[in-house]
Amino acid sequence: MRVLIPSALRSYTGAQAWVEADGATLADLLVDLDQQYPGIRFRMIDEQQRIRRHIRVFCAGQQLPSIDAPLDGSDEVLIVQALSGG
Repeated sequence: MRVLIPSALRSYTGAQAWVEADGATLADLLVDLDQQYPGIRFRMIDEQQRIRRHIRVFCAGQQLPSIDAPLDGSDEVLIVQALSGG
């Protein structure tokens, strides 16, 4: 499936906005992404295996609540990173 990578993480993908990855769940998809683009998973998932607070992941128009969420055969996953600053 196609995965939209946020601009802040595109250094991992060689500046590609859209990449291909596979998985039945978000966890599976992130493992596949990390195999292709080492280190990208850690930027989205913390040590407790939770989606980091500044990351949102959408599939079929719905926000995924956890890495165990099924991807339901959608053809696109959107990863969005919030901007913050002071």
